[in-house]
Amino acid sequence: MAVPRSKTSKARTRRRKTINMKLTAPTLTECNNCGNLIMSHRVCPKCGFYGGRQVITPESDG
Repeated sequence: MAVPRSKTSKARTRRRKTINMKLTAPTLTECNNCGNLIMSHRVCPKCGFYGGRQVITPESDG
């Protein structure tokens, strides 16, 4: 059975693990009503539409 000659250092271990820890940007889609970029399956905060119908009344920027 293979046995490592020495302990793997913290830096080497963390360098290996960080390769898969990259953050990915969310996929944005265009709102069918106003064209605003929104996340999928979410109500548009700009116009309040979801699935072709008004779900909420958007708050004005005041």
